[in-house]
Amino acid sequence: MNEEAVLARARSAGLAVDWTDAMGRPQRVRTESLRRLLEALDGIDAPAVPPPLVTARLGRPIAIAGLDGDHAAELVLEGGKAKSVVVRDGVLPGIRRLGYHRLRFADREITLAVAPSRCLTLQEIGGGERMWGVAAQVYGLRRAGDGGIGDAGAVRELAEAAARHGADAVALSPVHSLFPHDPARYGPYSPSSRLFLNPLYADPSATFDATTIVPDEALEGAALIDWPTAAAAKFARLRTLFDEFDQVDTPLLREFERFIVEGGETLRQHARFEAQQAAGPERYHLFLQWITARSFAAAQRAAKEAGMRIGLLSDLAIGMDRTGSHAWARRSDLLMGLSIGAPPDAFNPHGQDWGLTGFSPHALLAAGFEPFLATLRAALAHAGGVRIDHIMGLMRLWLIPRGQPAGEGAYLAYPLEDLLNLLALESHRHRAVVIGEDLGTVPPGFRARLRRAGIAGMDVLWFERTRLHFRKPSRWRADAVAMTTTHDLPPVAGWWSGEDIRTRRALGLGAPSEEQARTRDRARLWRAFGNAGLDGSMPPVDQPAPVVAAALGYVSQSPSPLMLTPLEDLLGLVEQPNVPGTIDEHPNWRRRLETPAREVFDSPAVRARVDIIRRHRR
Repeated sequence: MNEEAVLARARSAGLAVDWTDAMGRPQRVRTESLRRLLEALDGIDAPAVPPPLVTARLGRPIAIAGLDGDHAAELVLEGGKAKSVVVRDGVLPGIRRLGYHRLRFADREITLAVAPSRCLTLQEIGGGERMWGVAAQVYGLRRAGDGGIGDAGAVRELAEAAARHGADAVALSPVHSLFPHDPARYGPYSPSSRLFLNPLYADPSATFDATTIVPDEALEGAALIDWPTAAAAKFARLRTLFDEFDQVDTPLLREFERFIVEGGETLRQHARFEAQQAAGPERYHLFLQWITARSFAAAQRAAKEAGMRIGLLSDLAIGMDRTGSHAWARRSDLLMGLSIGAPPDAFNPHGQDWGLTGFSPHALLAAGFEPFLATLRAALAHAGGVRIDHIMGLMRLWLIPRGQPAGEGAYLAYPLEDLLNLLALESHRHRAVVIGEDLGTVPPGFRARLRRAGIAGMDVLWFERTRLHFRKPSRWRADAVAMTTTHDLPPVAGWWSGEDIRTRRALGLGAPSEEQARTRDRARLWRAFGNAGLDGSMPPVDQPAPVVAAALGYVSQSPSPLMLTPLEDLLGLVEQPNVPGTIDEHPNWRRRLETPAREVFDSPAVRARVDIIRRHRR
């Protein structure tokens, strides 16, 4: 194909030939890059017309693509009530009932997903009050009998303790299924499947007699998780429980059998994959999913019973590993020849390749969005809300041909309005809120569209600034979650003390000018605290405790309907969970909290910080 033909075909496939970078400069994708991208997309069939599922808003006329003239049809509402309708010139009159309905005409049947205009919002859940909660790395939580890896039992204990102090939410790191046969692959944002759970987070005591579980003091006392050793020990314990459990007919065994039936072929395929990759029969891997789901259900139930208005907030990763369960069982869902990443910007001049694959937009349309719905429902199964990583992926993803530099990618468009409609419908059906991680390069108008859809964004202290000033908390967004930091950024004590700079320098990642810039930024941040009424003398670099308290008070003042406090800041820690740009050079995703989850709020220092949050939230 000549260049014009390549450009035309790329645009037809949904690729953005022209785009604007993070600095506002127009860019054009190289023709050769477009050729490689088109080769990777080749063979992906265009969806049928009309598609198997059409989304619509409550009460609004519904356009049915591919239908001309008038067609007599039967509309079967969710619940079974049927009535005759006429589709005139491809348009069906609006439906005033939410749900998944069926439209039958000629020899066809399509699903109509009729959604509200927006998701259930944080403001609605909170009744207009400004709520607060904590954010936790699940693996890093600690409880007696956890075997050296934080689990759903520790989540339950943390939620109950936090609720006693007025918290309404516990935001969790991803708990997606990873690779039981290779526990060294423990990065939570590179899952094998987002449809299933990580069995290492199972809490056997939520199902079986806790007195039978003998603590492993060496593993449980370690400051860093030894993933291969701790995983082997945990799986050995789970296998023993399975062998004993599967011998006698009990009400629990019958519940397990129902779980298998309800999980259907998708669950069985996942178990089959796990059985092929690791030792153990297929039924054992079904058991692992059951006991893990039961554990998180117990944690969410405990959070709500303790008085939390939201409870657990799950974290939905942007993609999955192409060697994992989903890719093995449902290859046609995915763009196997492309990797998700980010284009070059000021922080990453060569761009980023995250090594993940994601859904094909054409496959989503052809499958009636079933892959997306299944993933979303899995995330909401045992939670009061979900945080969607890199939510810009609902609109577009930067995709890179495998083996090519990240800068040789391009943006591929996704059916944003359909996905927002489905999010709104599932949000109301699950009574769950939706939070979108909207940090980084955001398309113009995208945040405004999320606001109309009832999806909360994220405002993080380190990014709420200009070059010279930190933004007043009163000017933060009223429709975003407010946070001091994230798992990829330093906690306040680490930032103030410069621990993050020292860590990056030791890893060969730091810039010589960082320390000077940080010195200026410390003065700017403390000045901002003073302007917000948080008075006091600026503490020295090696005394970050007053800064942590001030930062929590500062962020608490924002109009955000929900403030999430990472446990690292509540405890005044200096190390961040993950240092981007590193893998084995740094103990990412391995640090455990020294304090047991149920005792996090017992120390005077933490209680003082909680008092600051609650005072400013009121």
